[in-house]
Amino acid sequence: MRRTATGMLVVMAGLFLLARSYEAVHPGWGYLLAFAEAAMVGGLADWFAVTALFRHPLGIKIPHTAIIPENKDRIADTMAQFLRDNFLTPAVVARRMQAMNLAQAVGGYLVEPRPGTGSRIGAGAAELMAGILESLDPERLGGQVKSGLKLQLAKLEISPLLGQMLTAAIADRRHLPLIDSFVRWAGLTLEDNEEMVREVIHERANALIRWVGLDEKLANSVLDGLYRLLAEVLVDPEHPLRSKIEEGLEKLANDLIHDAPTREKVEKMKRELLDNPAVARWWEGVWERIRSGLIAMARNPDKGFGGILGPGQLGSSLAELGTALRDDPQLQWQVNRFARRTAVGVASRYGGQIVRLVSETVKRWDARTVTDRIESAVGRDLQFIRINGTLVGGLVGVTIHFVSGLFP
Repeated sequence: MRRTATGMLVVMAGLFLLARSYEAVHPGWGYLLAFAEAAMVGGLADWFAVTALFRHPLGIKIPHTAIIPENKDRIADTMAQFLRDNFLTPAVVARRMQAMNLAQAVGGYLVEPRPGTGSRIGAGAAELMAGILESLDPERLGGQVKSGLKLQLAKLEISPLLGQMLTAAIADRRHLPLIDSFVRWAGLTLEDNEEMVREVIHERANALIRWVGLDEKLANSVLDGLYRLLAEVLVDPEHPLRSKIEEGLEKLANDLIHDAPTREKVEKMKRELLDNPAVARWWEGVWERIRSGLIAMARNPDKGFGGILGPGQLGSSLAELGTALRDDPQLQWQVNRFARRTAVGVASRYGGQIVRLVSETVKRWDARTVTDRIESAVGRDLQFIRINGTLVGGLVGVTIHFVSGLFP
């Protein structure tokens, strides 16, 4: 584009010389002369203006030229200010994120990734994750994860959560299989401990009952009655004992949410469990298995997670996650809210540091680097200014010549 603009200026100079040579032959040559003369003036003026942005014209240090190199630091501060005001303030980030459905976009990508892109990104991310997990100290990492998990669980009051889960389960009748399982477990436990029950009845029976042999019949009757009761509860959905169990579960759910002593008991049990050394050792073993499985999955994704996922199931799982993100508005709302809060938090905490980094980086560039980068970005369009200046100048010259002919 620079050569084109310069070529037009050379053409105008040639036309100027040609028209001046034949000006006396015919009045029409005067119009061409006026056009070429004004076009040269316009082209030269715009050449000076465009060149003055990036360097001194012809190497002459004319005041207010080489504007960009001379004002490099001010440009850096202006860029940083623009970045801060338009991108990195919490309000702007929140507003821009509000208009984005990030979860749906990610879900669509997981379901239908662009050809080749997903495999390259996945392979690179897997290799990076494996390298990080292998390079970190397993004991320290496990301890940090354990400490972080323990801290978060200590902050979390689980009693209301358990109460709400139990209330929802009762409302949806999802507790019925649990009652059935409990009844079956009670029957199996009673069967495994029949001898102990008989011994207890023999010991509690008085001497007369034992002398006449009624203690054995009493034990059989008690066991038969218990078996019959459990069988009736299992087969009869309307059995009174079931109602009592449901009432107890409803009361427990209510106490977990609203009863302070119950909530404190649950929290105390939670704290004791978290402080138990056996739980800490168990978690360390679980973490090491998780870590080893993650490394194995990253090194060979087709084999799945530690043998738990079969070949190809990892990709299927990601596709299922993508479908849920793409199609579930509630899940999208939750993920988008989390992403928005994270981005706002990053802008609040690190926005100033990012802006300073941009400003300091530009200031460290030498003037030639700044000039070359800006000129390579916008220089092509600036050459159109020279071309337009040449053409517009020529048209203005013709107009002035025409008007001058009307008023000699």
